[in-house]
Amino acid sequence: MTVIKKIQPLGEILKSKGLLNETQLEEVLRIGKRTNTRIGKVTVNLGYATEEDISKALAEQYGMPSVMLSNSILDPLTIKLVPEAIARRYMIVPFTLEGEDLKVAMLDPLNVFAIDEIKKITRKNIIPVVTTETEILRAINQYYGMETSLEEMIKKVQSSGLELLKGEEDLPEKLEKIAGETSVVQLVNLLISRAVIDNASDIHIEPDEDTLRIRLRIDGVLTETINLPLKLHPAVISRMKILGELDIAEKRLPQDGRFLVKLGSRDIDIRLSTLPTIFGEKAVLRLLDKSSMALDIESLTPFPDVLDVLRRVIRRPYGMILITGPTGSGKTTTSYTLLSLLNTIDKNIVTVEDPVEYHLKRVNQVQVNTKVGITFASALRHILRQDPDIVMIGEIRDKETAEIAIHAALTGHLVISTLHTNDAIGTVSRLRDMGVEPYLLSSALTCIVGQRLVRKICKNCSASYEADPRMIEDLGVRFTGKVPLFYKGNGCAACKDTGLKGRLGIYEVLVIDDDIRSLILSKASNNVILEAAKKKGFKTLRVQGIRAVVGGHTTVEEVLQATQSLD
Repeated sequence: MTVIKKIQPLGEILKSKGLLNETQLEEVLRIGKRTNTRIGKVTVNLGYATEEDISKALAEQYGMPSVMLSNSILDPLTIKLVPEAIARRYMIVPFTLEGEDLKVAMLDPLNVFAIDEIKKITRKNIIPVVTTETEILRAINQYYGMETSLEEMIKKVQSSGLELLKGEEDLPEKLEKIAGETSVVQLVNLLISRAVIDNASDIHIEPDEDTLRIRLRIDGVLTETINLPLKLHPAVISRMKILGELDIAEKRLPQDGRFLVKLGSRDIDIRLSTLPTIFGEKAVLRLLDKSSMALDIESLTPFPDVLDVLRRVIRRPYGMILITGPTGSGKTTTSYTLLSLLNTIDKNIVTVEDPVEYHLKRVNQVQVNTKVGITFASALRHILRQDPDIVMIGEIRDKETAEIAIHAALTGHLVISTLHTNDAIGTVSRLRDMGVEPYLLSSALTCIVGQRLVRKICKNCSASYEADPRMIEDLGVRFTGKVPLFYKGNGCAACKDTGLKGRLGIYEVLVIDDDIRSLILSKASNNVILEAAKKKGFKTLRVQGIRAVVGGHTTVEEVLQATQSLD
């Protein structure tokens, strides 16, 4: 005999959660019956609960997950799987596609007729998720019609007449109103989704004297994509601030926030930073694609000998490994990749980071928070009381952090950290300049890695050519015998006619042996240490870059830009 589980009324669930008392529940039911309105909506309208409260209560009622669509930016291509007419008829929104599984937010997740029709249309496995009526209507109004181009969307926003009068830019209620306009929401959503599709790492929104400039950083290079009318600046920035939960009325001080974007099966963590300029607030959005963080050591660089050295040094039970290079050189990715190789159930790994960019399973990650006194140094002191095997420090910025890290390395811990220096050899003098004693450095250091990211030649349009002799001279290398063919991309649709797509790392790896330790202890100059390292097979960034050029991985221009000349 089949037992049909009785669904508990929503009002009773809200009452059991303490959101409604008996009198309020009677009032909600009375108004709902009189106006033919769902009690969840009535409860929110009366101010007794929030949309999120109702969504969680509905999830409990139906025994399935809930979703707040307004907390994410959805993939327009996923939305388009279901026609707008069907979405409005059944009050549903498709929001995540993972393989053959399509997650659909529904007002009535038990509507089998709706599920069957959506399954026929999409030819996907339908996974219903519950949400509220307001969330569904808002998503339908915001996302359907987003297949238009940016240019068309800008015209649509302009035609809506969105413009603040003089003095209204300081009124929070006015800013919030224009930021909530459907056309503005769609424009911002479209900007972000296009940036994600183009694999951009950053979006720059920059007010100028007569325009609002939008630039994307793709493969490390900033490219201007489109200019918006300057009058849209308050609306666009305010919408960004609302997403990042910032104060929309505060324009005099920099602010930092974050929010989540879901595009298909991809989770994009977005860090928002605003900065006052003479023409208004500039915003930069850092896009962190969790799905693209493969943490595969083979993907770091094409040279097996470099990878073999890295694998060998991280297997040492203690000591300090430093990953060095300028901002944007991929130090965090390298650190996480090395940690992933060590991340086993028998290891206690603790990190202190600012910010925590990606969440790693089984790794205890600590976020720096200077407002409450959690700095790199203070967090590191507490971490050492947590019985760690491996410690990762996001960045060594001062003498105090450096000395605590060295102490950890000298007392049986493996320490991985990053440092801003131009190359591996310069790391020793940089730490000495911080005030760290040479005897501590020589005892603690086991390996220093210098790295850069260079753009890869597009595989679809790669072609060989004979290099200009002057270009070879610029590289600072002489080839004996026949000069090898070099490669470049001719430009195609895949790389947007740049000839370059994606990036790879070039690494110089300085393993600290007894001879190098002696030089560090005697305060030898960088040049002396470099010459000694070369005799032991050390290859500089420039040499590694030349190897990448000859191997057809990147171009001469990329290596010349990323590395210093040989001595």
